[in-house]
Amino acid sequence: VVVMKAGERPRKKTTVFLQIYPRLPQDTAACCTLQVSPRATAATVIQNAGATLGLDMTRHYALLEVRQDGGAERMLGHSEIPVERVLLWPPAARNQHPQEEGYYFILQAQGSGGDLGSGTGGSEVYSSEEYDDLCSLSTLTEDTILAALRRRFYKHNIYTYASGILVAINPFKFLPIYNPKYVKMYNDQPLGKLSPHIFAVADVAFHTMLKKQENQCVVISGESGSGKTQSANFLIHCLTALSQKGYSSGVERTILGAGPVLEAFGNAKTAQNNHSSRFGKFIQVNYLESGVVRGAVVEKYFLEKCRLVFRDRSERNYHVFYYLLVGASKEEQREFSLLHPEDYAYLQQDFNLEDAEDLRREFKRLHQAMEMVGFLVPTKKQIFSVLSAILYLGNVTYSQSEDGQGLEAGPADVLYTLSDLLEVKQELLVEALTKRKLMMANNTVVLHYTLDEAVTARDSMAKSLYSSLFDWIVLHINHALLNRRDMEEAVSCLSIGILDIFGFEDFQTNSFEQFCINYSIEKVHYYFHQHVFTLEQEEYQAEGISWSPIDYKDNLGCIHLISQKPTGLFHILDEESNLSQSTDNTLLEKFKQLHHDNPYFVPTAGMEPAFIIQHFTGTIKYQIKDFREKNTDHMRPEIVSLLRSSQRAFMRQLIGSDPVAFFRWGILRSTIHIIAVFKEAGRRRAAAVYLHLSVFSPHRKTKGSKRKQLIPKNLMNSRSLKHIVGLTRHDLTPRSLLHPHPRKQPSSISAQFQASLNQLLETVGRAEPFFIHCIRSNAEKKEMLFDDALVLQQMRYTGMLETVRIRKSGYNAKFTFKEFLEKFKVLLPKEATSAPKDIANLLQKMGLGQSTYQIGKTKVFLKERERQHLQDTLNKEVMRHIVILQRWFRACLIRRHFLCKKDAAIRIQVGTYVPHISYKVLMTGYHNCVSSHAGAKQLTEVSLVVNLFQSILDGFIRGEIKREGFGLPVKLDSPLGHMFSTYQVNIRQSCDLCGFYIWVMEKAYMCSACKLICHKKCLSKIITDCSTRCDDGEPGCLHFGVQVCVLTNKTYPIPMVLLMMLEHVEMNGLYTEGLYRKSGSASHARELHQLLEINPETATLENYSIHTVTGLVKRWFRELPDPLLTYRLYKDFLHAVELPEQSERLRAVYQKLDELPSANFQTLERLVFHLVRVAKEEQHNRMSANSLAIVFAPCILRSQDTTDPFLVMKDVSKTTTCVEILISEQFRRYTEKMKDITELEYAEALAVNQLKLKRRNTVRTVSLHRTPYFLPHRSLQTISVWTSLCAWGHCHAETGKGLSPNCCHKDGSTEWSIISLYAVPQTIIPPPPNLTVSIIHWGR
Repeated sequence: VVVMKAGERPRKKTTVFLQIYPRLPQDTAACCTLQVSPRATAATVIQNAGATLGLDMTRHYALLEVRQDGGAERMLGHSEIPVERVLLWPPAARNQHPQEEGYYFILQAQGSGGDLGSGTGGSEVYSSEEYDDLCSLSTLTEDTILAALRRRFYKHNIYTYASGILVAINPFKFLPIYNPKYVKMYNDQPLGKLSPHIFAVADVAFHTMLKKQENQCVVISGESGSGKTQSANFLIHCLTALSQKGYSSGVERTILGAGPVLEAFGNAKTAQNNHSSRFGKFIQVNYLESGVVRGAVVEKYFLEKCRLVFRDRSERNYHVFYYLLVGASKEEQREFSLLHPEDYAYLQQDFNLEDAEDLRREFKRLHQAMEMVGFLVPTKKQIFSVLSAILYLGNVTYSQSEDGQGLEAGPADVLYTLSDLLEVKQELLVEALTKRKLMMANNTVVLHYTLDEAVTARDSMAKSLYSSLFDWIVLHINHALLNRRDMEEAVSCLSIGILDIFGFEDFQTNSFEQFCINYSIEKVHYYFHQHVFTLEQEEYQAEGISWSPIDYKDNLGCIHLISQKPTGLFHILDEESNLSQSTDNTLLEKFKQLHHDNPYFVPTAGMEPAFIIQHFTGTIKYQIKDFREKNTDHMRPEIVSLLRSSQRAFMRQLIGSDPVAFFRWGILRSTIHIIAVFKEAGRRRAAAVYLHLSVFSPHRKTKGSKRKQLIPKNLMNSRSLKHIVGLTRHDLTPRSLLHPHPRKQPSSISAQFQASLNQLLETVGRAEPFFIHCIRSNAEKKEMLFDDALVLQQMRYTGMLETVRIRKSGYNAKFTFKEFLEKFKVLLPKEATSAPKDIANLLQKMGLGQSTYQIGKTKVFLKERERQHLQDTLNKEVMRHIVILQRWFRACLIRRHFLCKKDAAIRIQVGTYVPHISYKVLMTGYHNCVSSHAGAKQLTEVSLVVNLFQSILDGFIRGEIKREGFGLPVKLDSPLGHMFSTYQVNIRQSCDLCGFYIWVMEKAYMCSACKLICHKKCLSKIITDCSTRCDDGEPGCLHFGVQVCVLTNKTYPIPMVLLMMLEHVEMNGLYTEGLYRKSGSASHARELHQLLEINPETATLENYSIHTVTGLVKRWFRELPDPLLTYRLYKDFLHAVELPEQSERLRAVYQKLDELPSANFQTLERLVFHLVRVAKEEQHNRMSANSLAIVFAPCILRSQDTTDPFLVMKDVSKTTTCVEILISEQFRRYTEKMKDITELEYAEALAVNQLKLKRRNTVRTVSLHRTPYFLPHRSLQTISVWTSLCAWGHCHAETGKGLSPNCCHKDGSTEWSIISLYAVPQTIIPPPPNLTVSIIHWGR
């Protein structure tokens, strides 16, 4: 508690009072009041409190902050300032107050390992350790989960696991973690083995589909602005990359191109999100059983049409309008009669465009994406014409006619341009916008619109046109994604679905659209709860295992309030929409009347035209205005008749109620038109008919024949179109909305929305789900800003705490008894059956704890760690059997080989000679043999048989030559050995050379071997060989990307640039957290790389961050043409780590090290010593031996075979183990030698103190480390010992500068570094036993 004057803030040179409450096992005062400086840290406060209370300060203590609002306790870091924490408390809580008020500090004992001691209160305090999985947290509270997410977020780790659920926090910043190399990294890796990533979820879903032969789906949830759409794009990018198997087919390119098109027409800028999806979509990617993509289907749900005509001032219309207006060329502006954005009424809410350059770039990408999905140039022009017409509709104004009987539409220029774009008669357009027809019993009555009705009709026409255009685009994208084999029932199908549903919305004004959107989120949330909570716990109870139910907040009551018949809000809305005398107010009154006692329905006070729904996220207020109108929003018959009269076939196609019927009618119209044209041409140019037709001859080659094909290969036909319409019928605008029957009520929007949503959930329910929770980091859309309150709010309404609890206490692995027997049969006795007793005996034999598994009535339940242990044990046992089989097989081969040699020796001894048969003799003999066996009628076929044999023989010889390595060296494509091919970028990436962005839909160049990706313009900047290339070329003066042996000599046994960087890191960065895990600035890295590459002597490493230097250290090793452990020994190292015993692995690895070239060995020795020093400071830098091995294994030990990169990734664990063995073993030797050095320093201090007692002119000469050392003539007051420990554990010592004792290992060279420099203490220390050290000493 801070004690100060009321309203006064602490100032410099003043003191404040803190009130501390000890929570210690020993008896102390109940409260301790301290007088400290306002800038005192928590460590200072702990020291003062310990002195005041008389505590044993050799123990560790922690200062905890208790806040009433959180209910948990927060441990302060030693550098945090408690007074600043107090200033965050409520004003009334800053003065003295008793403990029961809820805001105070606690002093508690802390264990040596950093854990809190067992206090009396059982505190909920989180440690500073970083966790990849929230289920690994020792204490589960909202605060511990929030702290774990915050800690990872600020380290740019935006992904975190909650068991199998991925939590993704939107950083509002592009992070360079989505390049192709990351797809390669996570390929075929178990979930949780590597750091959390969205590519890991995509990879596990893909391989689970192939292994189980079951459909999968990924459900992405989160509120608006949490990054759901971007996450869906990353998933599709990874799934298509996994399926390509080294090549890219047209289907993958079409899938990747469909995303930008849908986002341009269906996304908009909102207050929460610059790229908010205003529609829901479900993308189902279909695969062959081999895992190759064969097609896809896109289903859209509930496009927000009202955004077209009105939205909040801080928001924008759909992206495509701004792309078109800002990015169109002058020719396009004239063709589509485009104006400036501020000249359109539908865009005037926000026409101040600061991102014009980005919009122009996006328009170019939209053009490319539309071409990828099959939209030809004429089709794109038709689409842009419709968009321009929609914008002009908003500029139509109304005024009272002169006779006062009706309205007049204007201005004239707008009407003229609009009629020209729609290709309709202007008088019909004006009539449709100002009048409506009423069908009576015997005649038709024409009525004039009122002003409000006219505006509504105009806006309805615009919304209906845009909705029909969006439907048409989705329909044709699906046709482009269609595989013809999908129409054949015999073809089996696997699929992965990605559900990118709406984000939960709560605006200042919430209307019918937000009501529907939030209802869909309720349904998806209920689906998540069913899978995570309900079904999981019901299964445990049905199996009869011991289980304590976990409570969670069920939202089924809210769903029933909205949709359950007959009193659901949707059904009441439909009833009231069909009554002509009903209004929005009567609708609201009916809501209140039927649900006044429903806890999920909260009536508003007074006469406010609104109602409140208690959603799982909280209470949302909806304005009742326009609910009825929006629920029955359909195109007026007058508008339909107008558009059907258009001369533009595309316009008629948009409003066609049946796409298949319209398509057939279009074919018929085109056929009749073509016949008429040819007949007319025949009458006019009868003499030139033949010449005219010859132009179309397929055998005539002209210059124009080399032009790009403009007609797509997969032309649409009625059968394929009918198939697509059948798949997406629920997405299309129903016929009743486009052509309302005069006597039948059309289907309402809410009814259509519910039907499509139910069908979606049925589709998702038939697949095995994966869940991704997206979280918005802050409401201001600022980069890398973590808003605790906002994130905590999202955690609460998604039930994250309960989710982590059930995932942690539940059993992720489940096997039926039969499945368990089939999978782990090798571990069970031969006579074992699927009986629970045999399974229980196995689990007990393996030493699994009773709480880690349970056996139910029909299934075995295991924790994930125990399942992995079982799998590892199974793999080892299988490997043991394989080794036995290999031994037997090798014995048979050796025996056979021995018998062959024995037979050959006997033949030689008896004089038998087997002549060498040449190729020519063999072919001649075979020809004679075939001829002798051929009959008279078969002699003509002898040559065919001989030629066939010759081709088979040649193929065998080529294979043997290739196998034996006698083939010619393969020449790699330039530049510098890289094998570049064009790469279509579908998610934003970064160039590996210049560091700048590679934007979506741009073409980049990617090396198929080393996965380097760059701009086309950067190809000339490449100065390093491909990492898979190995030659002996001279590198010149370069220091990166050349052979190690070229960079070393007698002066520099270690490459100079590498030595500079390692020494700099050791002197300045050993205590930096995430030393080799984090990356530095890309621009600084490029700048420093250039300096070190050309003139390293001029580089000042102190001017750059430590992560920039460590990044270049890794880059130096990655760019070696031949890795440090060489391609030649790659397989040998992998075989070494596969040995069963640890001692055998260690011996085998070190034997292979002796085979390394001298330069490689010395460089590796220096690197390992450096990594040992880094691992020694793990407590500070969080870099363990395993972490360092994960980082450096791909840098120094990699395969040359990159033909199938997915196979190479399977060796990652082995290469990591190999490097970890080196680091761990040298760490052990380092620790042992450091003990010897400590004893040597102890002896030195003793000797110096003894020498002080002798006469100064006494000279005694002895030896240290076998070699006599002579100190310079000086008066000795203090003596320092320089010690050196080489990487292989040999200890050296010297007592002066410039001395070089010989090392006892390879090449007679020693790598020196100063371990410590100690001043001689002034006190005499007793010597350790059996240790004698003498020092040379001169007097005056």
